[in-house]
Amino acid sequence: MNVNIQTVHFDADSKLISHVEKKITKLNQYHDRITSIDVYLKLDNIVHNIKDKIAEIKVMIPRHEFFVKHSSKSFEESFDEAVQAVINQIKKQKEKQVA
Repeated sequence: MNVNIQTVHFDADSKLISHVEKKITKLNQYHDRITSIDVYLKLDNIVHNIKDKIAEIKVMIPRHEFFVKHSSKSFEESFDEAVQAVINQIKKQKEKQVA
């Protein structure tokens, strides 16, 4: 599994990167054929306002691609919501395969 973490418009601290890596490794228990995962952490460019933190996750599985985007006031919260959403997508896709 290839994991790519990119930060846009800022430099992430090691605590945030380790949080992301820890959560990403848990995705393997929902699908064993994940080929790559791209994580994008971005600052929303709204001038003169408190900037929202955006987390985007793209998970590639043979013949399927899952994409989730969430924004909130902290990267951890955005990322946690995005991970939960991608887990739900993977579960739904697996249920369709079984049915």
